[in-house]
Amino acid sequence: MAQMPGYERRVHDLALARLEEEPLLLLQGPRTVGKTYLLHQLAEARGGEVIDLDDSPTRDAVRTDAATLVSGSGPIFIDEYQHEPAVLAAVKAELNNDLRPGRFVLAGSTRSTAVPEVAEYLAGRVSFLAVLPLSQGEIEGARENFVETLMLGEPRSLVTNKRSETSRVEYARRITTGGMPIALARNEPARRRWFDEYVELVLERGVMEVSKLRQRRQLPALLRHLASQTGQLLNITVTAEAAVLDRHTAADYLELLESVFLVRQLPAWGRTLGARTTGTPKVHLVDSGLAARLLRLTPEHLARRDATALSEFGHLMETFVVGELIKQASWLDGIAGLHHWRTYDGEEVDLLIERDDGCVVAIEVKSGTRVPGEDLRGLERLRDLAGAGFIGGVALYTGERSYAVGDRLFVVPIDRLWKPTR
Repeated sequence: MAQMPGYERRVHDLALARLEEEPLLLLQGPRTVGKTYLLHQLAEARGGEVIDLDDSPTRDAVRTDAATLVSGSGPIFIDEYQHEPAVLAAVKAELNNDLRPGRFVLAGSTRSTAVPEVAEYLAGRVSFLAVLPLSQGEIEGARENFVETLMLGEPRSLVTNKRSETSRVEYARRITTGGMPIALARNEPARRRWFDEYVELVLERGVMEVSKLRQRRQLPALLRHLASQTGQLLNITVTAEAAVLDRHTAADYLELLESVFLVRQLPAWGRTLGARTTGTPKVHLVDSGLAARLLRLTPEHLARRDATALSEFGHLMETFVVGELIKQASWLDGIAGLHHWRTYDGEEVDLLIERDDGCVVAIEVKSGTRVPGEDLRGLERLRDLAGAGFIGGVALYTGERSYAVGDRLFVVPIDRLWKPTR
């Protein structure tokens, strides 16, 4: 079993709680983020058996007699299920006879939407749980509650007298390191090699498992271009030109990169509230460390203060922060969606989190040590349009102090993301 010493995953307790309620739990996320380790932990806690479909003999056995392997009353845990999606038919047959909670846990490194058998066999029977790269709090051993505080309607409690001591150099280090567990355990040169090998592995093995490509050699160029656009509105036409692909092929390949958790698209918020808003998604690499490596950006480069480095720092900082917020949101119930918001007049909010009741919180990411009034226009505009449904808006920045700036608007240091407020 792969080991992840020293990291306590927030998703562990959430998974155990879901197993008390759901017959089938599907863990999905990037390769090497610790899904296998988590699966074995859950199996140990529940007294179940792990079937590893990354193992060739086990796959052969599943092809021969999947029904026998997944039968029985005890909980069964299946790793890398996407290698043999036919096993899902056998799981469905078992659930048709017995829908008791905690019967199956599946784990996979391919997004379920790219595996047609998931919808065909498991619709209405499965609960999805994201296993993402380590959060900064998990790395530090701190229990973050930033998003939870906002979702509870308590943004004012984020304002404290404690000053941030995180420097630009430290932010640059965190951005370029990212949250992949194996990368974290390595020194800087070894980490760079690992990211290079990781990309090659996922592109050669992960993507090819999902689809046979006509122009597979263009994938690295496409991924590098998307890394250069991380934190920005997606322009698929420009992306296609950069990767020497036609527009439709580029869009299909982008979907494949999403399916193996290298890239995420952050959709635009669909409620216009009377404003002329864009429907274009933003693109983010799933891990800021991976994005930095694809762009060959080091902590020393990002810490510089020339115009190019400042721009790169800003885009990577947005991806880093959005990634941290998405991780925290993945541990919570009651969240309806994660979006960005932008009007055709240029007013924007980097991340909008919507509760099930339709109320929203808004987060804007600023890489500078000051937040002038004009940088709050997007938050102010959204607050005025959403009215009572606007819980609060937060501008996260690299400065030291946290403070209120008006009705339900606050400026807070970025490192509050992993420093508990209560």
